[in-house]
Amino acid sequence: MFKFKFTFTFKGKRDMNTNSWIKTVSLALPSLQDNTADADRLITALKQELGADAVKMDLLLLKQVPDLLRKWDYHVRCVLFKEQNQWILTGMTAARDPRPLAGLAVDLGTSRVVIRLLDLSTGGILAESTFDNPQIVIGPDVLARIHHSETEGGLERNTRLIIEGLNCEISKLCQTCKLEPDDVHLISVAGNTAMTHLFMGLNPRWIIREPYIPVVNHPGVLKAEELGVRVNPLARVMIFPNVGSYFGGDLIAGILFSGMNTAEETAILLDVGTNAEVVLGNRHWLIACAGAAGPALEGGVSKMGMMAGPGVIEKIVGIDPDTRQFDLRTIGQTRPIGICGSGMIDLAAHLFLSGMMDIRGKLVPKACGERLGEKAGIRHLVVVPARDSGTSEDLIISQADLDSLIRSKAAMFTILETITLSVGMSLNEISTFYVAGTFGCFINPTSAISIGMIPDLPLDCYRPLGNSSLGGATMVLTSPESLAEIDAIRDRITYLELNVNQDFMNRFSAAKFLPHTNQSLFPSVHRL
Repeated sequence: MFKFKFTFTFKGKRDMNTNSWIKTVSLALPSLQDNTADADRLITALKQELGADAVKMDLLLLKQVPDLLRKWDYHVRCVLFKEQNQWILTGMTAARDPRPLAGLAVDLGTSRVVIRLLDLSTGGILAESTFDNPQIVIGPDVLARIHHSETEGGLERNTRLIIEGLNCEISKLCQTCKLEPDDVHLISVAGNTAMTHLFMGLNPRWIIREPYIPVVNHPGVLKAEELGVRVNPLARVMIFPNVGSYFGGDLIAGILFSGMNTAEETAILLDVGTNAEVVLGNRHWLIACAGAAGPALEGGVSKMGMMAGPGVIEKIVGIDPDTRQFDLRTIGQTRPIGICGSGMIDLAAHLFLSGMMDIRGKLVPKACGERLGEKAGIRHLVVVPARDSGTSEDLIISQADLDSLIRSKAAMFTILETITLSVGMSLNEISTFYVAGTFGCFINPTSAISIGMIPDLPLDCYRPLGNSSLGGATMVLTSPESLAEIDAIRDRITYLELNVNQDFMNRFSAAKFLPHTNQSLFPSVHRL
């Protein structure tokens, strides 16, 4: 079985004076012959180093400069960042100080938040952690949290939960590296539009109401202390911009990380979460759209659907043609307790290929045999009998679950088909197909192709990106030139609205068959 794996690495060591936000300068000592003010002396040296016209310094740091320069013999490492094309000095240490000057990349997910601690001088990863978004206590999805924000104190609670959760994790992560939160000087945050609003304490009310207007599309660079993030008081936080209510900074970060924005050839980027979000383009143009194709593909439609974890079915290798026994794999090799998105896609593919499910996605009684049951007039299939499950109950997939999965797969393929046709291309012209997120890491593309969820391309066209949101946030901290590219990406994107696209609805109907009404689109799919 073809399976994606993902590893994020930085190769080599960065030159701290050319390829990072860190600049080391040695200043001439003051004398009667050179009585330049301390701050002016430092700023002049930094302007020369940066080739910049101006460098800004906060009053808090300005107050400390005379003592710090003398303490460190006028030989210092400086942390700088750009805000609206202006350089800002955000921190200083002695040039010989061995402690890393740290940055923090944040993937601000709706369900999970991932943070990565980096050495800003080298670009090396110091530590990484993942935690459940604390706002889940309010609701599992963005919509519930937005509605809660409209109640008295609701917005403040949403913001407090995520900021306090982040502060707690930052403290723990720093401890693992023998650092203090005060050693964190830069933060980059990538999340969807609603999540970044709640992070900043902005009212998201109008994001979900026609004509769907965010408070801000380009939050820019803020001070960590303004947001309540407990790191160095002078630290800056760069929040990725969004294009609108349904195309957030996490997708901008994903585009940056993929590199499709600098390539001559046209590529597709697919990111599946609550929605399926798609970007098509190259260095000259980008077009994007989104549609509701996510929850079913994350295992969220079935009674036994679960997020990935111990005991969750992540892979189905096959179905015995004689016994109808499922050959499956669970995370941790323990008794199965549920199924995640990758397992769900495998399951649907093998049911279809084995003849246990027909081209309409309906269970076939004769082929399913004794595994088929019925409850409240709805058919279901026993995937794992109670005697073999970790719950001591049958793990079942119902016909309603499969119907929902078929709609989701149809929506995804139709999104992909519609966006390529909108620029006069066909899917088989795409040579590079980036797949982001957990979905991209663990999906078996052969299974996804078998049910008509993704196009029937050669397997080497599919390239997993892993957590592209985190990857893009990391690039901001390790590659200063990427900061300017973010705005270029955002300004280049044309958004395709699917809700008013009649062609989309027509194609969607055709895609609700396995693998598709037009079998010629999937020449590699062969049933038993």
